[in-house]
Amino acid sequence: MPDTTTDATPATRFDVVVSGASFAGLALARGLITAFGDEIRIAIVDLKARPDASPAAEDARAFALSAGARRMLETLGVWGDLAPVSQPVTEIQITDSSLDAGVRPILLTYDNHLEPGGATATRETASHIVPAPALERALYAAIAAAENIRILAPAGIARFADTGTHLAITLDDGRELTAQLLVGAEGRRSPSRERARIKTVAWEHGQTAIVTTIAHERPHEGRAIQHFLPAGPFAILPLPENRACLTWTEDATEAERILALDDEGFLAEVETRVAGRLGALSLAGPRQSWPLATHLTRAYVAPRFALVGDAAHGVHPIAGQGVNLAFRDVAALAEIVTDSLRLGLDPGSLEALGRYERWRRFDSAMSAAAFDGLNRLFSNDWLLVRAARDFGLGLVDRMPEVKRRLVAEAAGLTGDLPRLFKAERL
Repeated sequence: MPDTTTDATPATRFDVVVSGASFAGLALARGLITAFGDEIRIAIVDLKARPDASPAAEDARAFALSAGARRMLETLGVWGDLAPVSQPVTEIQITDSSLDAGVRPILLTYDNHLEPGGATATRETASHIVPAPALERALYAAIAAAENIRILAPAGIARFADTGTHLAITLDDGRELTAQLLVGAEGRRSPSRERARIKTVAWEHGQTAIVTTIAHERPHEGRAIQHFLPAGPFAILPLPENRACLTWTEDATEAERILALDDEGFLAEVETRVAGRLGALSLAGPRQSWPLATHLTRAYVAPRFALVGDAAHGVHPIAGQGVNLAFRDVAALAEIVTDSLRLGLDPGSLEALGRYERWRRFDSAMSAAAFDGLNRLFSNDWLLVRAARDFGLGLVDRMPEVKRRLVAEAAGLTGDLPRLFKAERL
C-alpha cells in the first residue's frame, strides 16, 4: 500500500473516508476491510447519530436484491444475517389495466430463476426481497467489530481540498482528517457532491411513492406482482410469513388524498389495487411516502473524490433497481481501489477514478433513461397506447429466450461485471 504519511496524527489519518452511512457507504467500507483487513484505515462520517449501530425502525421499504448484489453480500459475509428474513422471488406476474377494471388479466409471467451455468450447478433465484431495516442492520453488524473503521457521527463534511498528496478534510465540528480518497454516499441530496461542485441533471415525475407492508390471507408462494395502473406501477413484493411490501406509485395530488385517510380508508385503497389476489388484507407496518424524481450527475469523480449510489444517480423505482445500481457502484469502486493499492498506486488519482467513472456512468445513465421511459409508457391510459403495450407484453410472454434474458438483466449479471458480482473475492 502507498505511503499515506502526512502531518496528521494516526487518529485523523485515513486511507478512505466515506461520507454517509448509507447502504452503499457501509457496503463499500465492508468490501475494503474484507480485502485488506487491518492494513487499511477507513472513516465513515454520517449526519445521523447511531451510537448503538441500529437501523431506523421506521423505514418501511423493502428491496428486490438482484442475484449479483446477493453474490456480493455473500462474498462480503453479510448475506448470512439476511437470508433468514429475505423472501426468494420464484415468479413475476405483470398486468396492465385501469384501476376500475373488473378483471386484470396477467399479460406476462416469467419464472424468476437463472439457468444453471458456469460455477452454478443449480437454478439460482434471480432476486430476493429484503426489508430495508434488515439490510442496514446486517451491514452495520458487518463493520461493527472492525477496529480500523471509525464511525464519526453525528458529523458532516464542511469542506475538503486536494493538497496533491492527500485530501485535507474538515468536519462541521472543526475536526480535521486526511485521506487519499473521499467517497460521497449520502444519498440524493449529497452535501459532498455540492462541495465538489458536481452538477446534476434532474427532472420530477409529478408522482409520489407510497410504501407500506400488508399481511394477507392467501400465501403468495414467492410470487411478485407488478400492476401497471394509469397513475403508475403498483408492486406487490412478497415477504416471509404471508406478508408483502407494497411499492406504490401514485399521481401526486391523488397520493395526498390517500395519505390523509385513516387506516380503514387507506386499507380500502390498498384492497382496490390488490384486487382480491391475496384474500383478506390488514396493514402490518407504517406507511411512508416521498416525491419521485430522477437525477444524474454530470460527473462521478473529481480529484480524490468519487460518488456512489443515489449521490450519483437517482432512478424511478419502477423496476426496483436503485439499490442494485448502488451496489454495482460499490463493487466497481472497491475493485478499483483494491487493485490500485495492491499495485502501490494512488487510489485517489484521476486515472484510477476515471476508470470507475467510465465503468459505471454509462450503465447508470442507460438504466435511468430506461426506467423513466417505462414509467412514461405505462403511466398512460390512452386506448391505442394501452393496446400496443399489451400486445407487446403478450408477445414477450410467448418468447422464452427473451424472458430468460430479461431475468438475467434484472439479476444484475449482464455487461462488464465487477468481481464481487461474480462472487469473486477482491
